Amino acid sequence: MLAEDLTHSLLETLERPDLRCIAGPLSLTFDTSLPIPFLVRDTQVSLGPLAFARPDLAPTLLRHAIELARLRLDAPDIPPPLAGFAAARLAALFHRLDPRPDGTPAPAAPDLPWLTELAAAEPPPPAALASLWTALAPLARPCPTPPHEAETPLDAAALFHTLRPLWPFLGPTESLMAEGGDERLTVDPRTGLNRYGCSHRPRPWAITFASSTASSLSERGFEGAESARRHAAVALLRGQTPAAAQAAASFQARAALARFYGLAGADQVILAASGTDCELAALAVVASATSRPVTSLLIAPDETGSGVPLAAHGRHFSSETACNRPVPRGNLIEGFPEQTLLIGVPLRAPDGAPRSSAEVDAECTGLTEDAVAAGRHVLLHQLDLSKTGLLSPSHALIAALRARFPGRIDIVVDACQARIAAARVAAMVRDGAMVMVTGSKFFTGPPFCGALLLPETTARRLATAPLPAGLAEYTHAAEWPPTATPLPTGANFSLALRWHAALAEMTALAAVPPARIRAILSGFRDLALRAIAKHPDLTLLDTPPLLRAPLEGEEGGETSWDEIPTIFSFLVADPVRSGAFLALDDSRRLHRWLNADLSRLVPDDPLAARLCHLGQPVPVPSPAGGDILGALRLCAGARLVSGEPSHEGLDAAARLAREHEDARHALAKIGLILKNWTALLSADPVPHYAPLEPTPHTPGPQ
Repeated sequence: MLAEDLTHSLLETLERPDLRCIAGPLSLTFDTSLPIPFLVRDTQVSLGPLAFARPDLAPTLLRHAIELARLRLDAPDIPPPLAGFAAARLAALFHRLDPRPDGTPAPAAPDLPWLTELAAAEPPPPAALASLWTALAPLARPCPTPPHEAETPLDAAALFHTLRPLWPFLGPTESLMAEGGDERLTVDPRTGLNRYGCSHRPRPWAITFASSTASSLSERGFEGAESARRHAAVALLRGQTPAAAQAAASFQARAALARFYGLAGADQVILAASGTDCELAALAVVASATSRPVTSLLIAPDETGSGVPLAAHGRHFSSETACNRPVPRGNLIEGFPEQTLLIGVPLRAPDGAPRSSAEVDAECTGLTEDAVAAGRHVLLHQLDLSKTGLLSPSHALIAALRARFPGRIDIVVDACQARIAAARVAAMVRDGAMVMVTGSKFFTGPPFCGALLLPETTARRLATAPLPAGLAEYTHAAEWPPTATPLPTGANFSLALRWHAALAEMTALAAVPPARIRAILSGFRDLALRAIAKHPDLTLLDTPPLLRAPLEGEEGGETSWDEIPTIFSFLVADPVRSGAFLALDDSRRLHRWLNADLSRLVPDDPLAARLCHLGQPVPVPSPAGGDILGALRLCAGARLVSGEPSHEGLDAAARLAREHEDARHALAKIGLILKNWTALLSADPVPHYAPLEPTPHTPGPQ
């Protein structure tokens, strides 16, 4: 490797967003005179000559050194062998997260013989630990090393006994966050992305307006999760049990959510792996507290998550739960009443146009009256908002039905998009509604972090109403108020980490004055409407205005920022069939290709290399009948307001101008793809975590 290429490779390692943002107070340098792979001295980390000889190992070495240095800063009392093996275990798993360009695993590294053994599911036996310590000790011992530390013999048997229960939790944040959900969280080694097209690592080079579906983490979110993981790791290494450390992380997330939404405390918060798991929890809470069969009125089942109708019926909605339990999809979950009746209320007419609010309200009223007359208990959903930005039924209807049928109706608000002011959510909960939220939509946290917020009276009911037994396959005691029974001990640690990532974004948003939030979202709305209208291949879907009442204390009758549309759904012209729109399958292809580096297939346009992540296509009826169409979505998320950490250094005007230009680039790339549709259809490129490396140029004969 040429010297300039080597230097560039090493500098790129230092600038990697996933490493730079977790380094915190550490200074990172290179020192070719070191006799060891790296040296940690106080807050300085120096990479030695191995990083120059094997630049492909530099990220692993740096991650190892950062973990060891932060452990020393956070907990200098942890014995060097324990801290050393914990840091090396994390580095070994981190090494596997960086596959070769073809997707095959990272190769073994003879220079770091411990990588393979420490990546195994179990810690090495005592004799192997003793052998590996000879390589790790020079890295793990404090610098300078006190004389007595160097002379203390390693008790390998005791070390093995300590490490064994901790081993599954000593991993990098990005891999831990990919667990505790379902297969959609699994990262494809070919792409570095999960099935949502996003990453648990920061991806600042990508244009991201995908907050209606899921987003890659920002550096802020990544550091939020990393901080929670480090806190748990220190507790584990100091002797706390894994169950207690995980439960503490879950409780901290629940308490922070309660504070954000102005609730009395963590006992009003249930953590759930997804919005669909929230739906199941809501039904469990209602069904366990009534002797009547439940009628669940679900609004727009085709515009909620695909598993929501099953969950609203008390049925397994996937083949595997967030607790990694295999289950028969579609079967009734143990303990959920078989008499539960699910009725869907559509929000769109057969031609795809939104139904009027009065029409939806009238249907909900009639269905509620029929259910109550039949001796049933009603669980009425309010959708706020749908995947395409619709809100229904009206707040006035909710209040009227609650007043007419006290004790016979429960309200659950599906606010999983979280495009709603925290004060409005707090008011809903005070008025007696359960509210489902997620950190993974508007707030741009990682996918699969949901929560169900409970009114105080509903939370108190848990003490006298045991939950369905089958719920234990989906959740743990630490995710619920302590009075909820029966649930297994422990916690979904991955879920807690994802929530800590989302809470970092929520905290940043909360620091922005409401008037500023409103101004930024209004500006983006105007930009989106103009840009889509100007694009010859795009047709905007109509969305009724969001009718929200002013919040208490708002002056002049002006409502909060949450009346401003932030999801802009559009159909795309079919490049093959004149006058037609892309069907759902082709819209999904387009969505994938937007998120791919197309520079090797469309080499003459710099826009081809831009990675653009928009909201996944939503199925909508065709106005002309026939194929189900796919509507893509350009979405404003919380980071548009609080700022991408990668935009640090830009003033407010320049930052927003860049965001607006990025939105125009994403729409322009759609036009580029349509022009090259046939060639791309043949190649079917896959999305990429980062832009592709340029193809090396081989000079021809002179």
